[in-house]
Amino acid sequence: MLKGEKVGLRARYDEDIPILRTELYDDVVNGSRAESRPWRPISPSSKDRRLFVDDSEEGHVPFSVVELAGDTLIGIANLWGIDTHHRSAHVGLGLLPSARGKGYGSDVVAVLCHYGFVVRGLHRLQIETLADNFAMLRAAERNGFVREGVLRKSAWVMGEFLDDVLLGLLAEEWKATH
Repeated sequence: MLKGEKVGLRARYDEDIPILRTELYDDVVNGSRAESRPWRPISPSSKDRRLFVDDSEEGHVPFSVVELAGDTLIGIANLWGIDTHHRSAHVGLGLLPSARGKGYGSDVVAVLCHYGFVVRGLHRLQIETLADNFAMLRAAERNGFVREGVLRKSAWVMGEFLDDVLLGLLAEEWKATH
């Protein structure tokens, strides 16, 4: 397990999947905002690719997020789109509604940065998030990510186009503060 101040990032357990499906993906609004595709219901018996782990896939590293104080499941985190040639990856996370607003997001981003830069030896991490996702923007910026641009009206979410913000962090920037 990778540990931050408040959270741990560990492997996804089978018993995590029903909780994550119900809390993160059955919610139409939040599910639509978190995905780059339209929301659709997924049968409980399906092998939902967002939740089931394919250990042979080198370009995606999914974690379950637990609160260290009680070892309670509070969300998901991942590095995805890992490019071993350019040594870059994308950062993503999703917290259960009961875990939002408690500072866990910043800690998750910090642990993912440690994993990406120290464990994986990556050079660049990148986050794309909706411009009104203030919690993710704060978590990213608290960890040194820099806003690199806005993709205007690039995300179709619940009947409207929304802006995406692109943030980046380089290994040398992160290491200068850690």
